[in-house]
Amino acid sequence: MPRIKPAFKPTELMLPIASLIAQREIAPGFRKSATYRQIAASLEHVGLIEPVVVFPKGQDRYLLLDGHVRIDILASREVTEVRAIIATDNEAYTYNKRVNHAPAIAQHFMILKALEYGVSEERIAQALDLNIAAIRQRRDMLDGICPEAVEILKTKGVTAKAFAVLRKMKPLRQIEASDHMIAHASYSVQFAKFLLSITPPEMLLEPVTEKSTKVSTGASAMLQQEMEALLKDFKAVEQSYGTDILTLTVICGYVGRLLGNAKVERYLTKHQPDILSTLRSTLAETKTAKAQKIG
Repeated sequence: MPRIKPAFKPTELMLPIASLIAQREIAPGFRKSATYRQIAASLEHVGLIEPVVVFPKGQDRYLLLDGHVRIDILASREVTEVRAIIATDNEAYTYNKRVNHAPAIAQHFMILKALEYGVSEERIAQALDLNIAAIRQRRDMLDGICPEAVEILKTKGVTAKAFAVLRKMKPLRQIEASDHMIAHASYSVQFAKFLLSITPPEMLLEPVTEKSTKVSTGASAMLQQEMEALLKDFKAVEQSYGTDILTLTVICGYVGRLLGNAKVERYLTKHQPDILSTLRSTLAETKTAKAQKIG
């Protein structure tokens, strides 16, 4: 068995920022964004948590693969050195493609852990460039949300405002609503409000007043039935998806080898041209879909 090649060298280095070769420029407009300000605040109050990633490009010169925003902020503060790890391959796709931004639930638990360790709300707010009210909102975000719904949505981009809407539902309905969000790949507060509007009264913690009801009883029941049917179909597809894809891959491989046989191709061309065209189209579409998924 060949050994797996490490992606990085095992030790960190302190490198002069002047020795780094950037691959892109930071747009002036991005420097005014909330993301840029949050990274800047984190560097000021916490420091550099993750080292930048570089690749050697000659004598004391390094290509910057990951960390352009951090380097831009540090350079603006006249910092001259930065911690770095050396990549063994000259490619930035891995780092930029596989960045996982912490979802709201992860941020909630991170804030709770920081508070548990004695970090003040003011300190957390400074590090994240947020006000204390926002920190408290994220701290209390999952109050009233059942553990099953939290588990379903733990990696999704559900906002604190959307959780505030889910909180108005009973636990069983929260789970159903979470499944609907997954099925529709929609985690906005607007979609959460829509789910709330078609929720049966007995599934709400508090009855909805007539003034606040935007969907009639008949329409609500119809929408609820359609949503339940869609969710049932989604669950069925989800359970069989892996097997179906494996089967399709095996079949396409077999058909591809058949069409690679000149005698088979000549026979189909002469006697079954429509079938041959369909098979070729299916193979091409499957190949394209696979390439897009990998890319």
